[in-house]
Amino acid sequence: MITAPLPTRRLGRSQLRVTELAFGGAAIGNLFTEVAEDAARAAIDAAWDGGIRTFDTAPHYGLGLSERRLGDALRHRPRPEYVISTKVGRLLQPGPAPHGRDPEGFAVPAAQVRVFDFSADGVRRSLEASLGRLGLDRIDIALIHDPDEHGEQALREAYPALERLRAEGVVRAIGVGMNEAGMLTRFVADTDIDVVLMAGRYTLLDQSAADTLLPLALERDVAVLAGGVFNSGLLAAPAPGAYFDYRAAPDALIRQARELEAACGRYGVPLRAAAARFPLRHPAVASVLIGARSAAEIRDAITLRDLDIPAALWDDLAAMRA
Repeated sequence: MITAPLPTRRLGRSQLRVTELAFGGAAIGNLFTEVAEDAARAAIDAAWDGGIRTFDTAPHYGLGLSERRLGDALRHRPRPEYVISTKVGRLLQPGPAPHGRDPEGFAVPAAQVRVFDFSADGVRRSLEASLGRLGLDRIDIALIHDPDEHGEQALREAYPALERLRAEGVVRAIGVGMNEAGMLTRFVADTDIDVVLMAGRYTLLDQSAADTLLPLALERDVAVLAGGVFNSGLLAAPAPGAYFDYRAAPDALIRQARELEAACGRYGVPLRAAAARFPLRHPAVASVLIGARSAAEIRDAITLRDLDIPAALWDDLAAMRA
């Protein structure tokens, strides 16, 4: 059964509105482990049936696999009814070892390599290639992806190129997506972006974006998409072997996550429910991205969205950080 779309929030100064939960496409790009075609399609379909209308992907995710799978699943849906974002900054080119495995954490053949390119030409080529993989007529949100070591070029070349594409109506909103709050803050302060995708920096374990980035985004009317809300899995299932920021979590962080889990348990609230809801409590945050590799995972996230979380639990969790 298809439900009505989830509640939406305005995306910064743009005319777009995004659902409070968004589908993050890294997992269906075979992040860490392989996801079968039918499982990936079922996850996207379950997101749609549950009211999610905002979908995020990138060429980086599975060397284009995430974009292809997302496009295949959405192509027959009414195009005005959903928002899709993808990213620029990595061009995919034929690789030297087509039968090897991707070295960047995705369980896919290394038939292509990623080449960082934050030039104006690279931006246009990247978006054209993404449209081809998605099989769609337009991309709603274009994000500069992980400019970490390329910040100056991204500011001088990639951002003005996206600004022109927005003015031309090729994309409807532009922004930056990365794990580092400092550079995101610089983009919010020095450019006219609509949105930042902030991965892992405003969670129950890491709130490094709270002091500067989030207040400035609110002041400048720049929307925040909160990704990495489980910090790569630790806040979904805190146990030995869990990941934190794409690496094996250290014992100290596992203990900390388990303490958070125990605090939530005293109120009958799953830790993953509190972790997914937490960023939306900040007025700068427009949507939380949930990465799912199965229909069951995304249905769980949608179901837990309606869970009543007592104010006293939020007070307890805040006290644990004090």
